[in-house]
Amino acid sequence: MSLESLPGWAREQLAGARVARLAFVDEDERPRVQPVTYAIAEGAAWTAIDDKPKRAAEPARARRLRERPSAALCVDHYSDDWDELAWVQLLGAVEVLALADAGPGIEALCSKYAQYRERPPPGPVLKLGVERALSWRAADKPG
Repeated sequence: MSLESLPGWAREQLAGARVARLAFVDEDERPRVQPVTYAIAEGAAWTAIDDKPKRAAEPARARRLRERPSAALCVDHYSDDWDELAWVQLLGAVEVLALADAGPGIEALCSKYAQYRERPPPGPVLKLGVERALSWRAADKPG
């Protein structure tokens, strides 16, 4: 299933959620999950490395994704009313791009997050090319 073929509620969840979880595998074959800000543009999910303090010049997630680009982005909705639970997953390969090469992604991120309009991220920018999109919500379960 592609982004375009997701049900309307799933596309709305992707557009409206403020945070997602980016999952990938590290150099030791261990799974990693990191919360990220993100935006959808031109059929891809974009997230940027911002200017919060980092331990290395190139953050570990960018280095790991250069080496092993397969990743998943999960956007979920939790509620204590479990009839409202839902999630959307985007699966694909990540490109690690310089800020100058990420125009549509940076524009979408700055449009979504006021913090990026005030202080644009220095990059790099991660572009998840969506190869598969999955969704589930409790409201769709058989009654």
